[in-house]
Parts: sequence; C-alpha cells; structure tokens
Amino acid sequence: MSSFVPSTSLLLAMLVATGAAAQSADGTFSSNQRFVPKNGEVLYRSICQGCHMPDAKGAVGAGKFPALARNEKLEANGYPVFVVLNGLRGMPGFGLYLDDEQVAAVVNYVRSHFGNNYRDNVSAGDVKAAR
Repeated sequence: MSSFVPSTSLLLAMLVATGAAAQSADGTFSSNQRFVPKNGEVLYRSICQGCHMPDAKGAVGAGKFPALARNEKLEANGYPVFVVLNGLRGMPGFGLYLDDEQVAAVVNYVRSHFGNNYRDNVSAGDVKAAR
C-alpha cells in the first residue's frame, strides 16, 4: 500500500506541473494543450486507436468502445464530425484540442479506411459550421 501512495502523488504532481488538467472558474476542466499533427492517420493512431483499436474494430472490457470499421453510422459525414467535436456517451469531445482541419482529416481518414468507403470528404469549413 505504501508504494501506491508515492506513485499516486507523483502522478498528481506531474499533472499539476504540466498543466494537463486545470479547473476553470465555472467548474469545468480545461487544458491549453492541443494536438499538433494534421494527418488523419497520425491523429487516429495518436488519439482514437487507444479505445477503438488499431484495426478500428472496437473493444469491450472496462468499457464498450464501438467499432469504426465497416460502420454504417459514418455514412452521414456530419455524424462523426459531431461526435469528434462533442463526444458521445463515454467518449469525450475533442473540439477544444483539435482545429477544424484536424477534425476533418481524422474524420475523412476513418470514413475512407477500415472497410469504410465513404468518399464525400468533410472540409474544414464543414467542421467550422458544426462547431
């Protein structure tokens, strides 16, 4: 038990020192950190695959992470834009951490890979309008 306390303390100290999570005056959590990559595949590997898996087939365990592979819900290109920006159920929104080009890039990547063949690309303008 004693080894757990220092580990937890160290983790909390690192989070506070890096500004990874800060509570704002209105009680919400915010961060000034943003993702840097602009490539949809890199963004998927950096953000999405941790839950949706490298093959986008989803996972069940500590939670249920839906498959993005061969997902008919992705046909309406506004749906994944909304989900990436705002989150849905247990998935957090990434609208604060991704710019319009990044959201469009990752949505277009998922919609054109993993057995999905939706070719009506989302533009940064579409994302901006959805914000």
